[in-house]
Amino acid sequence: MKKFSTQHIIREKIQVSFPMFLLGILCIGVISCNQNQQNGYDKKSNQYLTALQKEIPIWTKFMPDSGIIKGIETTAKISKPLVGGRYWTGITNVSNPRITIYPPKAKNTGVAVVVFPGGGYRGLAIDIEGSEICEWLASIGITGILLKYRVPKSGPYWDSTCNCQKDPVKPLALQDAQRTLGLVRFHAKEWNIDPNKVGVIGFSAGGHLVANISTHYKERIYPITDSADKESCKPNFAIALYPGHMREHTTKEYDLNPTIPIDSNTPPTFLLQAGNDPVDDIEESLVYYMALNKAGVPTEYHIYADGKHAFGVRKTNLPINNWIQLVETWLHTIHMIAK
Repeated sequence: MKKFSTQHIIREKIQVSFPMFLLGILCIGVISCNQNQQNGYDKKSNQYLTALQKEIPIWTKFMPDSGIIKGIETTAKISKPLVGGRYWTGITNVSNPRITIYPPKAKNTGVAVVVFPGGGYRGLAIDIEGSEICEWLASIGITGILLKYRVPKSGPYWDSTCNCQKDPVKPLALQDAQRTLGLVRFHAKEWNIDPNKVGVIGFSAGGHLVANISTHYKERIYPITDSADKESCKPNFAIALYPGHMREHTTKEYDLNPTIPIDSNTPPTFLLQAGNDPVDDIEESLVYYMALNKAGVPTEYHIYADGKHAFGVRKTNLPINNWIQLVETWLHTIHMIAK
């Protein structure tokens, strides 16, 4: 991952540090960080969340390493770069991780996908790599589950003070991901999900989190707290777009980050990247593909000439916008979705 600069923005007369998610980002406005309400299940309608409903905290009785994230959760509109000709939304200082559930709008396939937005483990691109992805999944009969995981410094990140990459003091994002996979399977029946069809998708740092949860599922990295933590946190399939942090801690050019211990049991994986990505260059996904292929993991890998970074599902005139059709076809291929 390349380094991210910082910029100060004003929120209700309080100056807070807001990390930029891409090179050259300019914040144009701020939304109240207090939009999040108490969460729950609507018994009258027998439904969980939709795009406009509430969020559900993933930790209820105990949150491991709960005191690490400081500051006020802050949301801002981002204008540079525009994505699909529109602004997008960034969030930072997430100390209370939550999920939002997007039930299928089409015929329910039983498939669920947990969505990990990117943001360099400094913040979250919560719409272009989060809610908008869930809306697309819901439109093809898949339950989208948006995870607002803890940031900043919850995974490997760029530290501007030393001008270097650093590992987190505690892997908070991976804790949140493991918890969420178990939570989804624990509630699978009431959420109308097949527990054997639970996958993950992530973008940039979220793509790294996809790789992390795909290879760290044998045991929890936090104390077991309830029955949800006893469920498997292994994805049935994994989708990573322009993943970052894949070459750190290596000495050879095409080695994979040793903190991602791929073996033959790593779930089937779909990878996609733009060749001209200026943030997570092509070698990041390439070394991941090579390691997956060497381990015998069923993997599909696509590279487009143009698309750069953080293109999401918004329409442009670039062929890379067809990536969602490629994912849907692949889900048929691995028998997650019936033909």
